[in-house]
Amino acid sequence: MLHYAVVFLVIALIAGVLGFGGIAGTAVGIAKILFVVFLVMAVLSFVFGRGRR
Repeated sequence: MLHYAVVFLVIALIAGVLGFGGIAGTAVGIAKILFVVFLVMAVLSFVFGRGRR
């Protein structure tokens, strides 16, 4: 999940440099959503992983 967030961030940076503002904005939005989903899943994994041991 984090990999996809970084990929979309790189796409956004490249699109921004080339002047494609709409595509860059969309890619940044997708990257933010994927990063938040990654953080939530990581926290849940740590919490439930600690409880089982």
